[in-house]
Amino acid sequence: MVIYEVGGLPLPNLPASFWHAHEMIYGFVCAAIGGFLLTAVPSWTGARGFGGWPLVVVSSVWLAGRVAFAASAVLPWTVVAACDLAFLPALAGLLAPPLVRARNRNTPLLGVLAGIWLTDLAFLYALRISDVSLARLALLVAIDVILVLITVIGGRIVPSFTASALRVRGQSADLRSNPWLDRMVIGAMIAVICSDLLAPWTAIAGIVAAFAALLQAWRLARWGSLRTLDEPLVWTLHLAYAWLPIGLALKGLYLLTGASWGAHWLHALTIGVAASMVLAVMTRAGLGHTGRPLVAARSIALAYGLLSGAALVRVFAPSLAPAHYRWTIFTSGVLWVIAFALFLVTYTPILVRPRIDSRPG
Repeated sequence: MVIYEVGGLPLPNLPASFWHAHEMIYGFVCAAIGGFLLTAVPSWTGARGFGGWPLVVVSSVWLAGRVAFAASAVLPWTVVAACDLAFLPALAGLLAPPLVRARNRNTPLLGVLAGIWLTDLAFLYALRISDVSLARLALLVAIDVILVLITVIGGRIVPSFTASALRVRGQSADLRSNPWLDRMVIGAMIAVICSDLLAPWTAIAGIVAAFAALLQAWRLARWGSLRTLDEPLVWTLHLAYAWLPIGLALKGLYLLTGASWGAHWLHALTIGVAASMVLAVMTRAGLGHTGRPLVAARSIALAYGLLSGAALVRVFAPSLAPAHYRWTIFTSGVLWVIAFALFLVTYTPILVRPRIDSRPG
């Protein structure tokens, strides 16, 4: 069995980059998805908010998965897999009853959780049999499924929050949705999943990604992004969503032409889209659910910029300075860490205290 050292902890069978990708997807992003859905479902269904021991148990299951995966060299593989795979079913177990009882239109989002869980299962199987190709494909499809979720939820919250901010300023907020375009965009993102499953890393997948990029750009262009430049809590949502057509376009161009400057398109979709959307939603929800005014602190506006800076460096610097690849990774990582450190410093006092309006949060 081949052992790769990862942060002082040995990881069997696969390269360190796969450990990084797994934990960013199933650790970081899945935790954010869980937090969003646990906050949103009560609002969608009118049910009581989640709290107490059920929430403690689900959080503990998530933490157990992270610890087990880090210690996979010394734990039985069945224990590692069981711990790592337990979080999303536990999360779905909390979310499903109120969604089903209310016959809520968001119930199909449980299928997104199932899709992410299946990719984790495939990845763990690949890890078990040392199949690098299968592991790589599982991670790629997991990212695709997450992008579908961002496409659906982002298509609701970005124009909605933009319209609200414009109305507060007394400006016209005529951001009409186009159901036909919305369905086309979601269908195109599902096509991205299918092309990556059936013909990954090929020209076919590149064509599908390029088509999806065009539709995503068309959709974003209808949301009045330039009118939000003085509202950091809003423009950060537009910036995060803008990385979606950018990343898909880079993917299409790279798979079709092999252009070196598009080779790192995956980080446009992970750092640029997923991480930036996580930070954008967390910071807004943290204010709204503690009764505070929806005004971003300067440190948070800086964090937004630093995180997109991390994406820019990680995506484009390797082709601009190929001899300094390690420094580009280091620089991108430092920008990422500073961005989320600013979030922790700014929001820890907000989140550990009661709501300022004394209402239940």
